[in-house]
Amino acid sequence: MTETATATQMALSKALNESLRKALESDPKVLIMGEDVGKLGGVFRITDGLYKDFGEGRVIDTPLAESGIVGTAIGLALRGYRPVVEIQFDGFVFPAYDQIVTQLAKMPARALGKIKLPVVIRIPYGGGIGAVEHHSESPETLFAHVAGLKVVSPSNPSDAYWMLQQAIECDDPVIFFEPKRRYWDKGMVDVTALPGDMHKAVVAKPGTDLTLAAYGPMVKVCLEAAAAAAGEGRDLEVLDLRSLSPIDFDTIQASVEKTRRLVVVHEAPVFYGAGAEIAARITERSFYHLEAPVLRVGGFHAPYPPARLEDEYLPGLDRVLDSVDRALAF
Repeated sequence: MTETATATQMALSKALNESLRKALESDPKVLIMGEDVGKLGGVFRITDGLYKDFGEGRVIDTPLAESGIVGTAIGLALRGYRPVVEIQFDGFVFPAYDQIVTQLAKMPARALGKIKLPVVIRIPYGGGIGAVEHHSESPETLFAHVAGLKVVSPSNPSDAYWMLQQAIECDDPVIFFEPKRRYWDKGMVDVTALPGDMHKAVVAKPGTDLTLAAYGPMVKVCLEAAAAAAGEGRDLEVLDLRSLSPIDFDTIQASVEKTRRLVVVHEAPVFYGAGAEIAARITERSFYHLEAPVLRVGGFHAPYPPARLEDEYLPGLDRVLDSVDRALAF
C-alpha cells in the first residue's frame, strides 16, 4: 500500500491510539479503563491525548487492581456500555484471570445468550523490550483454551487499527493481544478501507515450497526468514494467523496443501502452545498432502528469563530457518 489521501504511514502504537479515538467518537457507550490510561496516556502512550479530549468519565484511571478493573467492566457491559480494559503488562493479567474465565467468558452462555458482554481486554504481550520479570509473558493460549472468549493479535499497524475497532464492536468478549515489541514498527493504514474478518488468516507473502504460520510479533520474523530463504532459492509462504480463537484452519489447510510443508512459529513456549493444536488439526485434515511432519518453533518450557538472556529464549531468524531446513530435508 502506498501513501495516499486516505492511507498514511503510522506506528502500530499510533494506529491503536487512532482506533481508540475513532471508537470513542463513534459510540458514547465506549469507555476506556485501566492503570495510568488517563492523565499519563498509558505506559506505552497508547491512550495518549484521549483523557484530555474525552474526559475522565470516558477515559478512566483505575486503582492497581486488575480483578476489580475487569469485574467493573463486566458490570458496565451489563448496563449497556462497551468497556475497553487495558492490562498494563501481560504478566499483570493473572489477578483478573478468575473474573475473565469464570464470569466474562461464561456469563452469556449461562444466560442462554440473553445478555451480551462486549468487553475488550487489551494486553501488551511478549518479549523483546528488555523488561523485568512479569513484563514479557505470552499467555495467549491460556485464554484461547477458554470457550466464550475470542482471542486475536495484530502484527502490523493496519490490522491493529481495524481489528481493535472490530473487537470493540463485537458483542462477545475479546482478548486483544498487542505485540509490544512491534509498537514502534511503521506501516500504511487506510482509515477508509473495508476491513476483512478479524478471525481470518491472511497470506502475508505467497510461496510454493513451505508454509510459515505465525501471529503477532513473529510474523515479521517469518517474513525475514522468507527473504533469507529466497537467497537460497527457496520460496516460502508466510501466513499471518491474526486470530487464535477461532483459528482459520481453512486458510492454513489451503496453503499447506499447496506447499506440502508447515512450520508454526510463536513466541510462547512450544509445549502446549498454539502450534500444537494447529499441527494436530492440519495433520488430521491434510495427512496425505504433507511431505514432512508439521514442525513448531517457539519459546522454551521455562520461566521467561532476565532481559540479558531473552535473545537466547526468543525464537529468531536462525531457529526458524533451522526448522525450514529440517522440513525441506524430508
